[in-house]
Amino acid sequence: MPTPIARPLCGRLVRVFSFLIVAFLTTPICSSAAPVLDPTDRVRLAEFYRMNQILGDSIWPGWTTAPDAVLLICDSVEFLIHHPSPSASFESLGYDSLLGGDVLWRPRVLPTNLLATYPAIKGIPTIVIGRAEATDRKTSTPWVITLVHEHFHQWQMSQPWYFRSVDSLRLSGGDKTGNWMLNYPFPYDSEEFSDMFSALCRQLSNLLQTENTDSLRAELRAYLSERERFQTNIKPADDRYFSFQVWQEGIARYVEWKIIDLAARRYKPSDAFLALPDYKSFEAIAQRYRENYLKELTTQKLSESKRVAFYPFGSAEGMILTRLLPDWPSRYGKERFSVERLLETAVDQTQR
Repeated sequence: MPTPIARPLCGRLVRVFSFLIVAFLTTPICSSAAPVLDPTDRVRLAEFYRMNQILGDSIWPGWTTAPDAVLLICDSVEFLIHHPSPSASFESLGYDSLLGGDVLWRPRVLPTNLLATYPAIKGIPTIVIGRAEATDRKTSTPWVITLVHEHFHQWQMSQPWYFRSVDSLRLSGGDKTGNWMLNYPFPYDSEEFSDMFSALCRQLSNLLQTENTDSLRAELRAYLSERERFQTNIKPADDRYFSFQVWQEGIARYVEWKIIDLAARRYKPSDAFLALPDYKSFEAIAQRYRENYLKELTTQKLSESKRVAFYPFGSAEGMILTRLLPDWPSRYGKERFSVERLLETAVDQTQR
């Protein structure tokens, strides 16, 4: 309990003391002198948590049960939010009512432009992200969408079978850091594989534009034959890596699109988020995504985009699954690292 002041302070001293408190509380987020969460980033983070709660059940089964810890990286400070068991390297700044949890901090140790999800602290899947201005997302709305996208990776990694199943792929080459997921030597530069992959992307584009369900079913069957031909022409380990990336990152991109679409149609941002100077509407983001999606899918080159080429590829397959097999998210965890098996199920079910 605070010790009571023995006698009143003079008015001038009270005003000076109040000024110092205000100055402390409003020091910019990345100031090493006073680690205080910047108001803009506080609003952005709050919008992420708010979207999770409002849209979560519509995004993915079990969405709101996954960990939602965020490590925000600034110039000289890192802020940790919603982590259930922070390490001793962090100090608490106290409870934040807007964020619904304690805010903790430590001196910066990670790059300010980092954007990843991994068990960064005490084995808990954590979104590790720089401020919007330091990442390629730049502004508030895309940055918040990215946080929600990364939350899907938190869901993936929080499944009790995830790390054991990933190890069973035998792709790491002894790497315990997880960097093999980024650096695996897939034959991106093979002209043969690149041409086959581009042909698959064009087929996917045609599937997405097919309105008749019976026609979509027939075209999907033909597509799966070509997809199998591509996979049998690469080494077994490369095939496992391809399927893993499509399952993990491709479906994460699909989930991102679902978030954008839901937010554009059903989500009303908070007044504080709307008031941010760099705010862009979810409707505008959705429109831009619709305009660019097929172009990205059909013009990308495997030799140039490399691993990132699997993102729109897997997202397109997710969209097709949604049309033909609406309950596929409930099957996703059972068909580990194999979107193709889900597509085969979609064909089989529509044949009945």
